[in-house]
Amino acid sequence: MKGIVAAVACAMALGAPRFASELSARPSAVAVPRLTVARVQYDGDDWYANPSSLPNLIRAIRTRTTLAVEPNEVRLTLRDERLWDHPFLHLTGHGDIRLRDDEVERLRTYLLRGGFLHIDDNYGLDPAVRRELARVFPDRALVDVPLTHPIYRIVYPFPQGLPKIHEHDNKPARGFGIFIGDRLAVFYSHESDLGNGWEDLGTYPADPPEAHEAALRMGVNLFVFAVTSAVGR
Repeated sequence: MKGIVAAVACAMALGAPRFASELSARPSAVAVPRLTVARVQYDGDDWYANPSSLPNLIRAIRTRTTLAVEPNEVRLTLRDERLWDHPFLHLTGHGDIRLRDDEVERLRTYLLRGGFLHIDDNYGLDPAVRRELARVFPDRALVDVPLTHPIYRIVYPFPQGLPKIHEHDNKPARGFGIFIGDRLAVFYSHESDLGNGWEDLGTYPADPPEAHEAALRMGVNLFVFAVTSAVGR
């Protein structure tokens, strides 16, 4: 977990994120810990969905903020010893997720020690998400993240909450979360499909460029919040 603590400390030391047009040059001699976006591999269905999504999100983070994010996504299981070095986990797919007992324990420990998990329902994932999160935290409810939460305004403002990106069932997008104390440790984007929005323009012809931009902006908010929020509260 030292990696998470170091990454958060680094991000906070860099100060509040800014748009790319406002970035100032930083001395090249200053070396800081690198930050990463890690995709979770799991037993079940397609953990690898939306292959162009994370590369595009990472590019947006690198160009729109001062955060020194590694240019390539990391792929790991919850059993991987590298888990503790990555402050931001992303999990997506369709259908089923099956976590083994030791994976449940490791994810709980990861989150309690300051890690952040973003789950994006690519479609059909909701029953499995709720079942597995109840195993991770049987004593903590999955609740609506209030519109006043910083995750909806830390870089880009979303006064109406999670944006609707890709249509499936004519239901509103909702941002659910699990809180540890007052720290948001899990953010679950439901009926939004941020991952579709992060994919290359034209992948989903029915989704306009405005949806792609909204998805990237929300993704930047998620990552910036994750790596600048306090640890262990």
